[in-house]
Amino acid sequence: MRENLHRFFRAARGAGVRISPSESIDAMRAVSDIGFADREVLRDTFLLTLAKTADDKRALGECFDLFFKPPEVASPPSQDNDNEAGESGESGQTQQQDGQAPSGGAASAPSSGLSPMSQMLLAQDRNGIAAAIANASSAAELTEIRYFTQRGIFSSRILNELGISQLRDDLDMLNANNPAEAERLAAGIEALRDTVRDAVSQALLLYGREESENLRNDILRNAPMSQLDQRQIQQMRVLIRQIARRLRERYSKPRKRQRRGHLDVRRTIRRNAAWGGVPFLTTWKRRHRDKPKIIAICDVSGSVARVSDFFLLLIYSLHEVVSDVRSFAFSSHLVEVSDILENEDADKAMKEIMTLVGFGSSDYGKSLEDFEKLALRAVTPQTTVIVLGDARTNNLDPRADILKRVSERCKRLVWLNPEGRMVWGWGDSEMPRYATYCGVVRQCATAKQLERAITDIVAAYQ
Repeated sequence: MRENLHRFFRAARGAGVRISPSESIDAMRAVSDIGFADREVLRDTFLLTLAKTADDKRALGECFDLFFKPPEVASPPSQDNDNEAGESGESGQTQQQDGQAPSGGAASAPSSGLSPMSQMLLAQDRNGIAAAIANASSAAELTEIRYFTQRGIFSSRILNELGISQLRDDLDMLNANNPAEAERLAAGIEALRDTVRDAVSQALLLYGREESENLRNDILRNAPMSQLDQRQIQQMRVLIRQIARRLRERYSKPRKRQRRGHLDVRRTIRRNAAWGGVPFLTTWKRRHRDKPKIIAICDVSGSVARVSDFFLLLIYSLHEVVSDVRSFAFSSHLVEVSDILENEDADKAMKEIMTLVGFGSSDYGKSLEDFEKLALRAVTPQTTVIVLGDARTNNLDPRADILKRVSERCKRLVWLNPEGRMVWGWGDSEMPRYATYCGVVRQCATAKQLERAITDIVAAYQ
């Protein structure tokens, strides 16, 4: 029971349900009280002890149905009376014990000298075949399957555990002595292969989902965001939300961790001189950290339309991570969107911002002028200013002098550009001129680069 539960917890984690060790212990205690007899009660028990949200309940319910549903043993093609004679293993075994061969086209008693698996296939003993497949799957370590490319390997392992070579020998013997029975055994072997393939596919869904998703996400994280197709864009949005959640969980505003720094040995000894140097009281070297203050300026013009959603999602996460964030979006002009990101959910905020100012023709000079009027006074030596854009000005005045003043007033000016470095300065790109006044300039063409940049900015305040 314990081993089965461990496998189920592992499959549930792969389905996206976060299960802590204490929660798994609680679930095991509950299962020890109710047992495995009633599947509905067992299912409800898992939902009560492990699921924390509606999504968890849905994922856990699907995982439970898949895990506790054994693969159906495929029936070999045969005549109607064959199926009636082979409905249960017990009837086939009774006929074999009595030595009676069914008349007509019905299944005859298995020949002597055949392997147990051949006899079960000829008798169509579904319970015995299912138990044999379960034992062979355990011996072949089917729970270790991770990728769809391993299906053939594990299918071969299970068939070897079931004695596929002996089944071939039995088939050759029957071909020489009893062609009719050999035909039935061949059909049974083919049905056995189908059942094993179904069992491997089911195991892949249970145990390979997490690894397959991680592999797909890893490929997606390194793919240029501007070259994604529509299906990949939807997957990327899910990935960006996962990145935002990790940032929120690691650097969330309510989470206040006391950073004591390193032990100050000299002061500790002096402080405890009255106790003979025994360190009853300790003194720590604390590092002073500035209160985080971030201003984010995001280009949502048509030239970066394919990546602007991802930029806005990351800025949205900053509002949940850092207490003092002001956000601006621009194309032909600049507007403040802090209230939208603070008060609306992510999807609604993205749509409202893009409707307000998105998809226009970018004018960096005019947008910097708007920023100077709206928020330049708010830039202090404790402020980190983040600009997300491609720096393509459509051959208009770039107003780099305003960016210079911003750089002189702020603690750090960071520019994140979705274009490759090879095209900076080509055409209407003013990136080399802007980069002169930036402390950090990074290419953020992929989700991995974007996550690393935002993480480094937030971590500097922790």
